[in-house]
Amino acid sequence: MTDVLDDYLVDPKVSLLDKVRIQAQVLVPVLRALRAELGKDKADAIVKQALRDWSQQLFTSIGDGIEGSPRRKWATIQSIWGEVSGREVEVETRRQDKEALDMDVTHCRFADFFRALGEPDLGALLICETDFDIAAVGDGEVSLERAQTIMRGAPSCTFRYKFAPR
Repeated sequence: MTDVLDDYLVDPKVSLLDKVRIQAQVLVPVLRALRAELGKDKADAIVKQALRDWSQQLFTSIGDGIEGSPRRKWATIQSIWGEVSGREVEVETRRQDKEALDMDVTHCRFADFFRALGEPDLGALLICETDFDIAAVGDGEVSLERAQTIMRGAPSCTFRYKFAPR
């Protein structure tokens, strides 16, 4: 089923956490060099915009390749993303019905990694913010609210998905 993400995952045998570590090996030195040259605020803004644009385009493109309604597209990506990232997080489902899906991530190895690097903002861009891009594939049929993340120092990540009536 992960074939929907094959272009992104490149090699499905390599874990998403290992892929993120590889990305960080390149991005962290580039980000730090940009900060030294341009200042932290400007460098972080450039990297943030570039990574947000990349993620939005990526998940829009993946969604375009899935048949069905926007909610079905979201559900397909969400399911596969859960399989791929689920190995690295511990999740408690709080509610799951036709109106909502509420989950809390109680442990996140991605956050452990980026916080140990001293780059939780980069981790939030590469990992946490993608959840909103996946929800956007739901094109108004799915929305996501998140009050906090482990990456930013909270004890859990709150995922509150709302579904439009069918």
